[in-house]
Amino acid sequence: MRGAVIYAPGDVRVEQRDNPVIAKPTDAIIKLAATCVCGSDLWDWRGINPVTQPTPMGHEYAGTVQEVGSEVRNIKPGDFVVGSFFASDNTCETCADGYQSRCAHLEYVGAGGAQAEYLRVPLADGTLVTTHGQPDPGLIPSLLAASDVLGTGWFGAVAADVGPGKTVAVVGDGAVGLMGILAARQLGAERVIAMSRHEPRQKLALEFGATDIVTERGDEGVTRIKDMTGGYGAHSVIEAVGDQQS
Repeated sequence: MRGAVIYAPGDVRVEQRDNPVIAKPTDAIIKLAATCVCGSDLWDWRGINPVTQPTPMGHEYAGTVQEVGSEVRNIKPGDFVVGSFFASDNTCETCADGYQSRCAHLEYVGAGGAQAEYLRVPLADGTLVTTHGQPDPGLIPSLLAASDVLGTGWFGAVAADVGPGKTVAVVGDGAVGLMGILAARQLGAERVIAMSRHEPRQKLALEFGATDIVTERGDEGVTRIKDMTGGYGAHSVIEAVGDQQS
């Protein structure tokens, strides 16, 4: 099969690689319909992360199941599935608490490289989610959001205890921040303040349910939000940037 492999910053090659095979009875093999290029892929491309050896790329994916291991019960060949970047059994105590990305039997799906034609997915029953039948091709790019950013934004909203009637501040207007806005509205937030400096993303934020836009950062941003909320600030904050300043 063909697959993308990064050799060094700025050096990504599409190569012939061995097709994946079932290695454990809980595995599934899927034929990929689409795969994301993640921001963390760009960290390697730009040299922010060290690249010390040729490494398959890609960890956000959707496709059709081709084969399953003998212990897979909920996924079958022919299913169209969306998968997470971390494989989890969804049965251990940590998963039961809602922290599947820290599963006791965690495996990194990206090690197999999802920017390819086929992918082995460990712990298939806990990791893959089936769609209702075969999706229209035009819907597949949107389904890819469920592989990472939608779940991450939703988790951020739940972890921030977002709920009906609350005021929520979302720090960051990237894909995760925008999904956090969407999640906050779905969870019933009354006011959603998007901290955004980029006009195109501000438009998306408003489309996804933001009620206010704040362009200031740091202490100025804190002051602005306090001014907007009678001095109290937001009930909940979703931090969707990932650096110390945010």
